Amino acid sequence: MSNEKSAKVASKYPVNMTETPFPMRGDLAKREPKWVKEWQEKKIYERVRKASKNRPKFILHDGPPYANGDIHIGHAVNKVLKDMIIKARSMAGFDAPYVPGWDCHGMPIEIQIEKLHGKNLPVAEVQAKARAYANEQIERQKADFIRLGVLGEWDNPYKTMNFGNEADEIRALGKLLEKGYVYRGLKPVNWCFDCGSALAEAEVEYDNKRDPSIDVGFPFAEFDKLASAFKLDKLPLDKGYCVIWTTTPWTIPSNQALNMHAEFTYALVQTVRDGEPLLLILAQDLVENSLANYGLEGSVIATCLGADLAGINFKHPLAKMDAGYDRLSPVYLGDYVTLESGTGVVHSAPAYGTEDYKSCKEHGMKDDDIISPVMGDGRYASWLPFFAGMTIWEASKPICDKLKEAGALFSLKMFDHSYMHCWRHKTPIIYRATSQWFASMDNTPKDGGASLRETALKAIDETAFFPAWGQARLHGMIANRPDWTLSRQRQWGVPMAFFLHKETGQLHPRTPELLEQIAQRVQESGIEAWQKLDIAELLGDEAEMYVKNRDTLDVWFDSGTTHQTVLRGSHKEQLGFPADLYLEGSDQHRGWFHSSLLTASMLDGRAPYKALLTHGFVVDGEGKKMSKSVGNTVAPQKIFETLGADILRLWVASSDYSGELSISDEILKRVTESYRRIRNTLRFLLANTSDFDFSKDAVAVADMLEIDRYAIANMAALQKDVLAHYEAYEFHPVIAKLQSYCSEDLGGFYLDILKDRLYTSGTTSAARRSAQTAIWHITQSLLRLMAPTLSFTAEEAWAIFADQAAFAASDETIFTQTYYQLPEVAEAAALLEKYATLRAVRTDVTKQLEEVRVNGGIGSSLQAEVLIKVAAAKFEALNSFADDLKFALITSAATVEQVATEEQEAVLVTPSKYEKCERCWHYRAEVGSHAEHTGLCGRCVSNLFGAGEVRKFA
Repeated sequence: MSNEKSAKVASKYPVNMTETPFPMRGDLAKREPKWVKEWQEKKIYERVRKASKNRPKFILHDGPPYANGDIHIGHAVNKVLKDMIIKARSMAGFDAPYVPGWDCHGMPIEIQIEKLHGKNLPVAEVQAKARAYANEQIERQKADFIRLGVLGEWDNPYKTMNFGNEADEIRALGKLLEKGYVYRGLKPVNWCFDCGSALAEAEVEYDNKRDPSIDVGFPFAEFDKLASAFKLDKLPLDKGYCVIWTTTPWTIPSNQALNMHAEFTYALVQTVRDGEPLLLILAQDLVENSLANYGLEGSVIATCLGADLAGINFKHPLAKMDAGYDRLSPVYLGDYVTLESGTGVVHSAPAYGTEDYKSCKEHGMKDDDIISPVMGDGRYASWLPFFAGMTIWEASKPICDKLKEAGALFSLKMFDHSYMHCWRHKTPIIYRATSQWFASMDNTPKDGGASLRETALKAIDETAFFPAWGQARLHGMIANRPDWTLSRQRQWGVPMAFFLHKETGQLHPRTPELLEQIAQRVQESGIEAWQKLDIAELLGDEAEMYVKNRDTLDVWFDSGTTHQTVLRGSHKEQLGFPADLYLEGSDQHRGWFHSSLLTASMLDGRAPYKALLTHGFVVDGEGKKMSKSVGNTVAPQKIFETLGADILRLWVASSDYSGELSISDEILKRVTESYRRIRNTLRFLLANTSDFDFSKDAVAVADMLEIDRYAIANMAALQKDVLAHYEAYEFHPVIAKLQSYCSEDLGGFYLDILKDRLYTSGTTSAARRSAQTAIWHITQSLLRLMAPTLSFTAEEAWAIFADQAAFAASDETIFTQTYYQLPEVAEAAALLEKYATLRAVRTDVTKQLEEVRVNGGIGSSLQAEVLIKVAAAKFEALNSFADDLKFALITSAATVEQVATEEQEAVLVTPSKYEKCERCWHYRAEVGSHAEHTGLCGRCVSNLFGAGEVRKFA
């Protein structure tokens, strides 16, 4: 266009070069903050709500980010995806509110308070400081989310720490208790010594750990029973061991049983160690390996099935070292015993393993009989012989030394393996039996209906998943998960506000009624009300016999009940149950999606969402995980402060979120380039409709030039395609198609052809007005299709494009609009087919023109005349353009000739022998034949001073 501009200056015969205030350079980083401020001041979100009133609802429920630390690139991806969906649904004719939320309770904030103010603060002080800290963090994060162009109810978000939400959470707990899902029990839970608390499944990750792998002998205790199991009259020796293999030496002091598989064959092996004959019991398949491992030789003297050894007792390996270990370990049968490694015998410490616990309980062991010497901080209790006061990790070596001294250690090797770690502290965790509150996965609720697991699995089958693989993933997690540990040992959390009997530990018989009274107090003054409550206020004379339960609710219960506390609680006017969509990162199959599903299954017998959408994590340009220590993180703040939020939004939209999203300076450079192409297209559209008033100047579709009708039909096909992708929450195809449309359909074809007519036809001629009408309709559609993604740019363009009345009617924002209804075009399919033929031929012509230009035969394509030889089908389409074909090919003349076969098709280029018109640059025979206008061709004279040329097609 710069050439045309210089022509405008040089020539006394002006072309129609219209201007627009829409600048070529977006300068987004500088200009977006002004729009952000305007959106806040004008209350644009409220205007959208007003416009959407009485439309059908679409509820996307916001999964709450945690109120700690600045937002990172993952947060930005998440919020932009949500915003694009909300805006796309809103423009599709829905009332799509967006209530952002924050997760506020829990340990990370408690740790921050410890760091800032020291440990051992009074609980009331921890809670007050944590509340203030969470609010500060929310304000920081909120400012960045707003800066990203996310529209929402920012002045009234939901917070899990709002008093009403805390109270409703206690009420939800009460309902679960009444329905019979909640119970108290001793059970091994994931326990972090640094947290001093149980961990949820979602808070466990795996990392490598180096541990000793040991084979330990449990001395024979019942010789006669063993002889009869192996079908011998008596054992040949009076010394023997049943050998187990373990990678957790720290659990040996807590051993209470041995496990064998009923159907495995076990061997009685005679061997000699250090000159002393002895017997060993090992799985027959593992005898050879085990003996080699111990450096021993031996022979199998008898075999029997594991079932024959059930119930036979062995001594603890340290029994003779201290009376504290002088106990027996019976053999229990278990299907989880394998022959993959070890000895085929597993030692069982019910306090520190889920299978061990289950096995011992099934064999009649009572909770009170379970030995659990490991305290909450990871040290052994003072009563444990030899190892009291040591941490379990430092005790590994002394335990092995003691076993060696007792003659019970057969093998010790160090090995690396994948082991459970706390996701916050990155430190190893253990299973630890503690008294906790649980939601049962498999118990029958009081109404006799399906179990929680059955209800949740059915709910998953009824949920739509984007991408589809999420369904199997969530199904697998629910099918295999243990009971949900609801309790935590924290201070900054919603209390499990129960009164427990001092002697029996039983709940107060009026618990449901008491919970409601406590909830009312919490509604007034927050969880602090429970802290301050004197038991006598509610229990009167009974207060002597009861204590307050000190546990708080798992923070996943906070966010997991927001379908109750927010959708039907604090924001029930705006939202509703169930939500149409929950959208989070793929880690939330084990997090928020999971806890929300379980709570809703218990409370409502269904999922709280109709559909689940998951996005992947952000990685760097080489596909590596983002990590502060590696130094490859990309801060969203840096992107919007240097390139602008629309560039970040365009990057999110153009990434396939179903997998990992890659980001780097190089990738952002490409995104910026593609943004420029879209912006330049918009600028052309806005400039060329700037002197067009639709109400006065529009041309009816039936009266438009054919190519203009085609352009509208082509836009309609694109819009239909794009809206189907929006409907399925697919953004990267939308962006790919919009980019391709701007650069190829518009820039490379339609607008390229249109320039001549727009610039050289009479300003108010039917030909120019036809083109402007088509551009006007296209712009109406295009701006709306772009708005969910390039929100700032679409808003900027809308303010320029919409006339005064339309701008006022839109309440001064594009986001109140619904997708544009393009006018119907008669025989659209035939037009699209015809122009597909033209575009294919035009590609061949352009290629031929370029070859001639490179060889010096012509300067620009307008210096050429072309003869196109084509077979019948193409001939009919091209010949129908008549004299307008030259405009479609951007040459000064074009003729078509029919040939018999496709093999004979060709394009012949001839340099024009005529003069160049100084205004339109076409080479025409009549240039110079007009005495008054010697530099002009006949059509320019007619367009400027006469009736104007007649054009039908292009």
